[in-house]
Amino acid sequence: MPSIKDVAAEAGVSVATVSRVLNDHPSVSAEARTRVLAAVEALGYRPNVVARSLRTDQTRTLGLVISDVLNPYFTHLARSVEEESRELGYSVIIGNADERRELQDHHVRTLLDRRIDGLLVSPTDGGSPLMLDVVRSGTPMVLVDRWIAGVDVPVVRSDGRAAVHDLVAHLHGLGHRRLAIIAGPVATTTGRERVEAFRQALGAYGLALPDAYIGQGDFQAESGRRVTERFLNLAEPPEVVFAADNLMALGALDAVRARGLRVPDDIALAAFDDIPWFVHTDPPITAIAQPTGELGRAAVRALVDRIEGRRPESVTLPARLVARRSCGELAPQGPPTLRELPALSEPPAPIEPPPVTNRSHS
Repeated sequence: MPSIKDVAAEAGVSVATVSRVLNDHPSVSAEARTRVLAAVEALGYRPNVVARSLRTDQTRTLGLVISDVLNPYFTHLARSVEEESRELGYSVIIGNADERRELQDHHVRTLLDRRIDGLLVSPTDGGSPLMLDVVRSGTPMVLVDRWIAGVDVPVVRSDGRAAVHDLVAHLHGLGHRRLAIIAGPVATTTGRERVEAFRQALGAYGLALPDAYIGQGDFQAESGRRVTERFLNLAEPPEVVFAADNLMALGALDAVRARGLRVPDDIALAAFDDIPWFVHTDPPITAIAQPTGELGRAAVRALVDRIEGRRPESVTLPARLVARRSCGELAPQGPPTLRELPALSEPPAPIEPPPVTNRSHS
């Protein structure tokens, strides 16, 4: 692998001149800059980023710790973070906490040891002493999707409360009165917020949320299946199951189908966190969609602002209800199917081809 000395020899300049060109220093002449860049290209030289970071105290690298890489919401979030970071000249190292605090803290320590410039975290809970130490140390950090009460760092998240109220209004309008929820972990801010928003929305319509209609999940499909089985075993099962994330909704769907029941004929289903394949289930699932890509991009911009010494504000973006057919909505009227087309009393007459004429050109 060529070194900076090789580049200097190839370009016929000093090592100091090569260094100034690579660091975009204005004191280098246009001719020398051209020779150095040509030598870099010819030799395939790549600067040693680690060595440079020791001199500049910056690695142009961000750390991202997400709650669950298998959750399509966080997969989309991570992709948007990586894309925006690349646009701003940063690389991203991703750690998957798998909804476990000890694994989250492991990734945070590892990223800090790698001397990242800033940290994006979707915390698994609000009680990690390490996270509080990171804040006190002054490490640039932004929390995304979830937050930690009392921690003074920017938070980039969506506000799903209005969308939950819209969902309850939608369900009430469809005639549903017995509504249950599969809640997320109480240790997470999103888990608590969605249950409280659901309870408040039901109260606005004079509906109660009895304890029997609250099932404790963990943002994983298996918990959605388990809670839904319990709902179905009740003497008076709910008319609607609202899963507080997409994976728990898929688990709920499995439980319903395992009983030989149909959505929405026997029980309706709605979800928080829309995902692309909800439109391909039968029936398509009504869901609350978060602006995931916008959240990831906004989080990166906020973190880069902190790295560069600015003081960004927290960002809250609205979620929205996407009504489909899993709660008893009417199917959209499309073109008639082959079975719906009227039968022809007589076969159509064959179409005669037009006569062929010869044309002469002068």
